[in-house]
Amino acid sequence: MKTSLTLVAALLWQMASVSAGPISDPRHLRYERAVALPDGSAGQACVMLDATVFAHAATESLNDLRLYAKNSGVEVPFTLTESETQHPEEEPTQVRNVEGRNGDVSFDIVMPSRPYTAVVLDLAAKDFLATAQVYGMQGIGKRTDLGSFALFDLSAQHLSRSTTLPLQESSFSELHVVLHLAPAPGSQNHNLGPAIVKAASVPPSREAQTLYTAVAETTTFAQRGHESLAAIRVPAHVPVERVSLALDSGFDKNFARTVDITATPDATRDREAIETIHGEISRVKLAAGSSSGVPGVPIDSRGMSVDAVLGANLRNGATVDLAIENDGNQPLPLRSVRLEMRQRKICFDAAANSAPYILMYGDAVLRAPLYNYARLFHSAAQPVVATLGPEQVNPSFIARVDRRSYSERHPELLWTLLLAVFAVLGSIALRNNRRHRQRN
Repeated sequence: MKTSLTLVAALLWQMASVSAGPISDPRHLRYERAVALPDGSAGQACVMLDATVFAHAATESLNDLRLYAKNSGVEVPFTLTESETQHPEEEPTQVRNVEGRNGDVSFDIVMPSRPYTAVVLDLAAKDFLATAQVYGMQGIGKRTDLGSFALFDLSAQHLSRSTTLPLQESSFSELHVVLHLAPAPGSQNHNLGPAIVKAASVPPSREAQTLYTAVAETTTFAQRGHESLAAIRVPAHVPVERVSLALDSGFDKNFARTVDITATPDATRDREAIETIHGEISRVKLAAGSSSGVPGVPIDSRGMSVDAVLGANLRNGATVDLAIENDGNQPLPLRSVRLEMRQRKICFDAAANSAPYILMYGDAVLRAPLYNYARLFHSAAQPVVATLGPEQVNPSFIARVDRRSYSERHPELLWTLLLAVFAVLGSIALRNNRRHRQRN
């Protein structure tokens, strides 16, 4: 038993020594890029990372990213930021005082105590057109006209649906909504009373929406049966989180098409990680007036992107295939398909009149740096915008000789061995306990 405890202690010491990791050295970082700032600028600065950084960094987590002042081997502390919404999920809210009057439906919505720019209505109705008149309410009898907005469901015409009120940023505690409803052209739907209003939710504010950066793009397309196809190669480590499509500028027809996005890893051993995401792209544009049957305000709704967080391409390269189902309709005049990732930046404190900083990466043995700057970071309201220069091979690059022991290069084996030791110790303790009870 004493020998086993000694072995456990040795393993713990070994893991502690492994966790320290090698020290970064600019000579062992294969790639470098200049980080330029506007003349005379100082203070918090941020520079946006692109797909090239991810493709040539040693890991998908960017553990080997280092920042130096030019001609200096001293690291400049930084933090890595990622664009995301402050409230990533829609917040449900309360709908009350629903009533019908003169063919219209009115109701109140209790809003969250934060700024918002949209409200999504849950309406249990199909094949309708509507104008929503929205008022902000703050106190008894005080109303502010927030405008009129078009809502619709054109399922019978194989088009899309929209029940979102796109507001200017507001912070009213309640909204009052009046819906002027009508059946869609050609529809016999007359069940458009107060019972269709089920609920409402508040998405993240547009002012806090996620920003995206393009990582790969294609303008080459093919046809297979009723499908329009595109394929885009993605290097290892490059994240893909959204797919955006663009059409020829002269195209003005309404449509709704399903889209399948499939990521296939290059490595045969990873083929079980193939994943497919389903989505839809659409456009509905209708002028208001008796000829179109659209009441109140015109409709102009476009959805040309699909959220597609793909994991198959993180450790190895992958091919992303996109298939648009035309379902017997004319193929869409596609101009481009773009893969995008959430915008990533590194932020740091820049000194006044400093020479260009150098961002370096490409050392597989490095671990993520631990800076107090990152722990204490607070984003400035308007940080200095730095720009990333073209990638170059580090002229002083010297390949690192990996002098780590086998256990250091494979720390997971230490954990496996430690778990095995604990299992053996547990088995011995259990057996000794049984023997002790049998003697008594």
